[in-house]
Amino acid sequence: MGNKKEKIKSAGQLIKIRDELKNASALDGVAKKHKITVHLGTCGIASGADIIKEAAELEINSRDRRSIMFSTSGCVGFCALEPMLTVQSFNRKPAVYYSLDEQKIKKLFQKHIDGGEIADELEPITEGSKLADFFNYQESRVLRNRGRIDPFNIEDYIAYDGYLGLAKALEFADSSEIIKIISESGLRGRGGAGFPTGKKWELCRAAKSPSGIKYVVCNGDEGDPGAFMDRNLLESDPHSILEGMIISALAIGSRRGYAYIRAEYPLAVTTFDHAIKQAREYGLLGDNILGSSFCFDIEIYQGAGAFVCGEETALLASIEGKRGMPKPKPPFPANEGLNGMPTLINNVETFSNIAQIILNGAKWFNSIGTETSKGTKIFALAGAVNNVGLVEVPMGMTLRDIVFKIGGGIAGDNEFKAVQLGGPSGGCIPETYLDIPIDYEKVKEAGSIVGSGGMIVLDEETCMANLARYFMDFIQDESCGQCVPCRIGTRRMLEILERITKGKGAEGDIEKLERLAEVIKETSLCGLGKTAPNPVFSTIKYFRQEFEEHIITQKSCERLHVKAKVKKV
Repeated sequence: MGNKKEKIKSAGQLIKIRDELKNASALDGVAKKHKITVHLGTCGIASGADIIKEAAELEINSRDRRSIMFSTSGCVGFCALEPMLTVQSFNRKPAVYYSLDEQKIKKLFQKHIDGGEIADELEPITEGSKLADFFNYQESRVLRNRGRIDPFNIEDYIAYDGYLGLAKALEFADSSEIIKIISESGLRGRGGAGFPTGKKWELCRAAKSPSGIKYVVCNGDEGDPGAFMDRNLLESDPHSILEGMIISALAIGSRRGYAYIRAEYPLAVTTFDHAIKQAREYGLLGDNILGSSFCFDIEIYQGAGAFVCGEETALLASIEGKRGMPKPKPPFPANEGLNGMPTLINNVETFSNIAQIILNGAKWFNSIGTETSKGTKIFALAGAVNNVGLVEVPMGMTLRDIVFKIGGGIAGDNEFKAVQLGGPSGGCIPETYLDIPIDYEKVKEAGSIVGSGGMIVLDEETCMANLARYFMDFIQDESCGQCVPCRIGTRRMLEILERITKGKGAEGDIEKLERLAEVIKETSLCGLGKTAPNPVFSTIKYFRQEFEEHIITQKSCERLHVKAKVKKV
């Protein structure tokens, strides 16, 4: 299609364009010896990827450009090794060069581009190399396009079957077929609670709207410390989210959608806004989508960084121009949401699953996973682990495999202590539960939640009392203040935790924490308040002796060097 920006008016035309783009790419692969891709996610740019891009372009311009294809993409997920660059040479497996600087770029071009041999002295990630395990143990479905498409080029997305799921959905005689497939797939919401996606869509489709208006809202307000799953998808594969939103709108009968993205994600906002404009130009968004009678459009609403706006009713209040504060439920947003109309809310990762499920079928999706948790889940693997990054794994994989096979074990030869899973609403899982499968129910039994996918690995030097204080400080600061249990209760818990970690704790403080936690859990207005005590519950449950040691010795975290007495794993 080039620069014509011709509107696509049918599924047949879309498939024809897809095939033309694939053929053109294959011909380029024959005509050009190398394809060089610089990865420009936020993590890469923060590490200097923009400088690497300039250095690579300078090297390319000093050579025969006809033999080299140059492109950019979003993050590939191995954030610990940024900035990164991938070289795909004709008839060879790709080589991913990492931790780059300008001198390494010169060596890379001299050896790989000019000499035709992989620059082994730079120890790139190649098939069979040790660091390749980071990718080998993953199951890339939602992240299938990472590193291989330019998020600012819709044709890259179309070339990899983009918008074919939408085309298929438009061909159903009854749009309720869409909901049937999503229900049969077993997809559960990836934003935290794990509510069955098909059921939510069915409730919203059945909801009566006096004016006939219904809304679709994408929750991109990712506020958990250490979480960056949604940011990566918005930056690296925005059309997968758009396509999922459009399909959901077709399913429930909506003509209007909002993408709620926090303003602290400027690259995500820019990328997604560009994707919306491109989709409109190509006839994939707006009026008469793909030549049909279906009309749907989306706009971006930027959140101001309030953690509580991750809660769906607070998010809707924010879009309405009000202070982001949760409302009692019922009524649920599916019946009475934005502007009082039925509203479907799913998070970024949930929407990114939709098109593939429609295109490939429910059985394709639920062929992996556990009995109650199907498909894959993306986690932001961070903390005291060697391979920090974004990982997508089949539901049912054990924590041990994620931490030690994909994550490469604990950094600095320290010993494993725990995993903080689910962010401020989650809890700590100790070594005893390392072999539990990642499953909504199993993780809950262990005292945590899957949540949106934050996974912080903790080593033996982490003081668990101080960790509980950190999360309570975050929760207290982010409380909307609407209800007394959350506003005052978390403040009292924080005061006790501060006393304990400063070496000023008193006998009975642990019991006070437990009583307060129970009251807050039972009486808070919204889900965020009810789960606020979880980090404290789990740390006391599994690491009570550390709290007691602070109280008995009257030593602060700085003076009391806590080392877990755990066996090597």
